[in-house]
Amino acid sequence: MRQRRKPHESKGAKASRSSVSPAGGRRGKRKHVEAVTLFDVLTMGRSAMQAVIGDWIEAYGTRRDSCLLDLISFFIQCCGCKGVVTAEMCQDKEDCDVMSKMVEKLDEVAGLQYKKFLAFPWILTVTWPMDIDRAEYPLTQPGPYGRWFHSEFCEFMAVLVAQVQHSIIFDSYLMNTLISLLTELSDSCVRAFRHTCTLAAVKLLSSLVAVALNLSAGIENSYKLYRVQKTKTMGRRSPLKQERMQRKITELREKKAEVEAMMDVVFKGIFLKRYRDVLPDIRSLCMEELALWMKLYSSAFLNDSYLKYMGWTMHDKVPDVRLKCVLGLQALYGDPLILPKLDLFTSRFKDRMISMTLDKDNEVAVQTMKLLLLVSKTSDGALSAEDYRQLLRLVYSSQRPLAAAAGELLFARLLNTEAPAPDTKINDEEARERQTSARLRALLHFYEESELHSHVVYLVDSLWDSGGALLKDWPTLTSILLQKPSSRSPGLTQAEQAVLVEILVASVRQASEGPALAGRSGSKKVMSAREKKSQLHDCTKLTDHLLVVLPQLLSKFSGSCDSVASLMKIPQYFLPERPEADNTQSHLKLLMAEMGAALERHSGPVLLEAAARTYLSLCGGGASWCSVAWTARDSLVRRWVDHLTALLGDSLQGESLCFSADEEKTADILATLKKLGAFHNCHDLLEWNLFGLLSPLLSAQSGEGGAPPEVLLEVLRCLSYCMLWSLSTSSGTLNSREKAESQRLQLRLFCERSNRCLSHPDHSVQQQALVGVCDVLTAHAHQLQVWDPSSFGPLLYTPSPRLQRALVTFVCAHVFVGPDCDGPSADLEVERLEELHRRRNLLAAFCKLIMHRVLEMSTAAEVFMYYMKYNDDFGDIIKETLYGTRQMDKLGSAHTLVLCLQQLFLRLKREPGSDGGVDPGVQTFTSIKELARRFALTFGDLVKFRECVVVVHRNGIEFVFQEFSQTSEAPAPPYLSYLTILGEFSSKLLKPDKKIVFSYLQKHTAQHVIDLREECWQPLAYYRASLLAVAAAEDAVSHVSSDRWPHAPGCSPSSKQKREAFLGNQSPCPFSPVDSEVNRGQRLSFTPSHKDWDPFSVPTEHPARQLDFEGSVLRADEDTVDVEL
Repeated sequence: MRQRRKPHESKGAKASRSSVSPAGGRRGKRKHVEAVTLFDVLTMGRSAMQAVIGDWIEAYGTRRDSCLLDLISFFIQCCGCKGVVTAEMCQDKEDCDVMSKMVEKLDEVAGLQYKKFLAFPWILTVTWPMDIDRAEYPLTQPGPYGRWFHSEFCEFMAVLVAQVQHSIIFDSYLMNTLISLLTELSDSCVRAFRHTCTLAAVKLLSSLVAVALNLSAGIENSYKLYRVQKTKTMGRRSPLKQERMQRKITELREKKAEVEAMMDVVFKGIFLKRYRDVLPDIRSLCMEELALWMKLYSSAFLNDSYLKYMGWTMHDKVPDVRLKCVLGLQALYGDPLILPKLDLFTSRFKDRMISMTLDKDNEVAVQTMKLLLLVSKTSDGALSAEDYRQLLRLVYSSQRPLAAAAGELLFARLLNTEAPAPDTKINDEEARERQTSARLRALLHFYEESELHSHVVYLVDSLWDSGGALLKDWPTLTSILLQKPSSRSPGLTQAEQAVLVEILVASVRQASEGPALAGRSGSKKVMSAREKKSQLHDCTKLTDHLLVVLPQLLSKFSGSCDSVASLMKIPQYFLPERPEADNTQSHLKLLMAEMGAALERHSGPVLLEAAARTYLSLCGGGASWCSVAWTARDSLVRRWVDHLTALLGDSLQGESLCFSADEEKTADILATLKKLGAFHNCHDLLEWNLFGLLSPLLSAQSGEGGAPPEVLLEVLRCLSYCMLWSLSTSSGTLNSREKAESQRLQLRLFCERSNRCLSHPDHSVQQQALVGVCDVLTAHAHQLQVWDPSSFGPLLYTPSPRLQRALVTFVCAHVFVGPDCDGPSADLEVERLEELHRRRNLLAAFCKLIMHRVLEMSTAAEVFMYYMKYNDDFGDIIKETLYGTRQMDKLGSAHTLVLCLQQLFLRLKREPGSDGGVDPGVQTFTSIKELARRFALTFGDLVKFRECVVVVHRNGIEFVFQEFSQTSEAPAPPYLSYLTILGEFSSKLLKPDKKIVFSYLQKHTAQHVIDLREECWQPLAYYRASLLAVAAAEDAVSHVSSDRWPHAPGCSPSSKQKREAFLGNQSPCPFSPVDSEVNRGQRLSFTPSHKDWDPFSVPTEHPARQLDFEGSVLRADEDTVDVEL
């Protein structure tokens, strides 16, 4: 704390820097205490705040004007203003001369702003620096300080009004001055004044509401005492007390009316202007306080005249303002005593509230849904059936908080129904089952009406928080599914049973894994200890029950492939660490038998994948049932392999192994291959030697004697799984060189036969062959990287050049194709997206070969050249490949980019009709230049990639001038226009490197006759300008980008002068440079008589802008870092 200057008065003026010091009798007792300002007291806590404000109130009685100026200075300081406040007395509030002085201006010379305003009986003048509106003020300070100041400032306003409510608040002086001050400052164009004083005004009104409530309570209590006194008998009645009570009631009513008048002045003078302020924070605090006033003082504020501001502000463009409105309305609708006053507001703004459930801000949408839930609970007829239908769709929202709120509305509205009364008396357990059954039927009815039949898991997730007890009632769910239809209970239809099975599986998954769903965000990431305990209890409960009931469900729904596929997922969520129950082994054997029977009957891909994953979960859980699951799985696989061996033995005949199976046997072979492929994807089946069994099917080509495409597709898939398992288990299986050589032989055989399948007429076979080869070679490369040299491991296998060329050709021909090449299915959006997904998988598999060094890095050039053309479809994959190759080898990646650009340029040169030259206006040339610009942007760190950028320039210069011999027929290199493309990388050169690259360019051009006025040499001029960064570079860029030298008619004289200045007014005759050394002090001349003229010198400029070419071109400065060229 620091001592402030004592107040001083002049004629008609008082300085506002006065301090607040203890007054009256306390002054003598506390002389050792330093005086503090009201602003300083904000840092001292509530108790100190109350004491200092009490001292201020005592001082107000003797020095009213000085204390008021202290309070005014407090508000100015709270605005963050370090200026000066002065005051002059005003005698007449309506004086025209006085009102003309109310100005707000700035003095740019002095750097100050002035604001004069009337706070009767003073005219206050505030002077502050001009930059206060751009600086941060206390309310907007980041971090905890801003929040602390906001809290303490609001506390100060509450304590001030609370301590003056019984005294000086009614003196018609303090509040008038304070309200006038806040009204004027809240209307300032300075944001700090407007924000801080608006907050003070609304908090003042909130405190006045508390005062009015206290007065209302006092009036009510006094009136009760008055009525009690009036009901007494004449002997005990005291007329004096009655008269005193009557006077007190009248006095309290007058005070209440005066307080309400103050509130009305603040509301009309400040709130009505600031609730639509340009600053969102001001609008937010206005709406927040308005909701508080309507809730606390509903008799005055809760009417349509005030509610309309809340409804209008719900259309605000800032989410925080809309959120404050919704939260305020939640508080209003949550109070049943004031609900009748909200009927008109509900009918007027119901549509807006419903539309806000689709708000772009997630929190606003969630809170609006909770608000509508309150409306539906308190007002039965407020929402129509169409409104409910629109709201309940949000249970399928991608945002889980919004979906959970909609699920709560669904559970409260539709599922919380009562079961019909039974004819006979039933016990409590039967009544609970009937209630659960009625709710489940209502849920099934809602699901069927929503017509979103593939979103059961999202529906269950939305209902989990509000209706978890219903969804976790697995005994009732399974009893309904196993229930047989009768005359009393007709049961469920097949469609309803299928949906109920999906709900059962989804509830099991939700109880075991939690609310983590693909495509739905906003779920809780970390579970608490209580939630983990509840999850463990649910898993134990579902395991104990469903292990017994699941075989019966599989037996009942064995004819439905979809239902069986869903039910087969349930054992994946069993808890293996649970306490062992009785008859576990027998129940598991029954389950394995039913699963085996289902696999023999069905061969759908979804069912096979679910069964394979379930067997994997049961075999690897570590429980006692693992041995039973292993035995059942081995028995299934052995039976399938024996069956397939017999079928292939009958189908493959002759030395050429021609496939001669009929249609029935082919279908049987295909079904068995699908089962083995699905299980081999999850399980290691190498002991059955499927590679040796299936590889002969790939020996015959398509056509006569070849296997059907669908069989080849499954064979390729099974063989790729065989190779992947062989490579992944190399550390445990390869214990001799013979086994390693045998593995490499299988790898070579698989790659060669897959290479032949790349030319198969069926597209699915081609794609599977490519994906299989890429996956196997990637796994092989990974095993070589992690292989321990001290033990046996996989031997090195390098794909043949023929296979590498085939892979590159296939990717370019089948991935980078236009819309016309997508086939007839491109018209359908779903099929187009599926096709795009397949092409992305092919490209990603191919790029992994480059990332794992299976293919040469230069192969990536064939992919990089499509970066711009197919950026929307494959841009992320190509960019990731580019960054990956750069991490592997920076220089090699740079060479690949150069190779890509040069290949595109050469292809353009070979275009028919180019006539030996490249027109930069051709769209293809523009796309190449744009591709170079995109490549240049990937070099973010100039110091880290400086060598790479220099390599790009060096290779480009060599590409342009290599083996060029100047003749009269060919005055310029044929690839000179490539320098325009190369110039896109000049901005990524460091300044020393630009000088070195320019020297390297001069070395290649020194032996040629160059005339920069000729159009054929303009790419060189552009490239030189990009390296030198001269003032004429902009003209060069605009000239080259126009693709024509500006000789066209209508060329302005100014552009001609710029061109001549850029060329240096050269002579028409060509020149031959003899000596490129230029003396430092010699002024450059561009006449033909000077034989020492440097063809690569810059145009004549002002001496201050003249570049030193002897230092910048021919020599490296002291700060130059040598870069090898």
